[in-house]
Amino acid sequence: MPSHAEGKGSLAIVGLGPGKRDYMTARALKAIAGADYVLGHAMYLEPLAPLLAGKQVISSSMGKEVDRAQQAIDLARAHAVAIVSGGDAGVYGMASIVLEVLEHDGAEIDVEIIPGVTAANAAASRAGSPLSGDFAVISLSDLLTPLEVIEKRLDAVFSVGIPVVLYNPKSRGRPHNFSLAVEHARRHLDSGTPIAIVRNALREDEKTIIITLAEIEEHEPAIDMHTTVIIGGSESRIWRMGDDVKGIITPRGYHRKYVY
Repeated sequence: MPSHAEGKGSLAIVGLGPGKRDYMTARALKAIAGADYVLGHAMYLEPLAPLLAGKQVISSSMGKEVDRAQQAIDLARAHAVAIVSGGDAGVYGMASIVLEVLEHDGAEIDVEIIPGVTAANAAASRAGSPLSGDFAVISLSDLLTPLEVIEKRLDAVFSVGIPVVLYNPKSRGRPHNFSLAVEHARRHLDSGTPIAIVRNALREDEKTIIITLAEIEEHEPAIDMHTTVIIGGSESRIWRMGDDVKGIITPRGYHRKYVY
């Protein structure tokens, strides 16, 4: 993203993907390697430890995003700074708040937003091909978005029969939002609609469960903030090899045009 600066500092907003180095882009690795300061949530900085030798590392907790953004901007006036974000920084990540704070600050700093593998992409890769065409992504966290707005969006996307990826499905502070999402899904989808529950996608202790909408309640205890849930669309189906459930396929539409 072009942002012409008068000083020599720079700011990279870096999407880390799932966290493992193998799934980070070459550009993300280069930005971190070239940074004087690296800022981020402690959870995202920990896996980067081998890359951070000799750098100033500033860790902060959840809820400190505005302060973290301002600190990154202040440092970037004269230093090379990388602020890291899990998944893609522009998808429920740090990019928006950093740019908003920068906009209000008025500083002229070179800014680069470096994309990363999203939780939706990571989870889909472990569940076959559930997101082959149009799909929607909705966070069930109501910390920044009112619950009534989330419910309105859920009803809208389920009504058109496309797969829906649910971020932040359930936490101790809001244990009922996922059940509300399931209620909206059932208004528009049949009980055989496939669902993927993917915990720690592309991380240690990864686990993927393929079920149907009818079976969701018995698996709900396994769902938490480390989980991404993919609810299939009206054309999605469970992919099997013999009796072995392998994942979900959402047809792209080739069957309407070709014989195979």
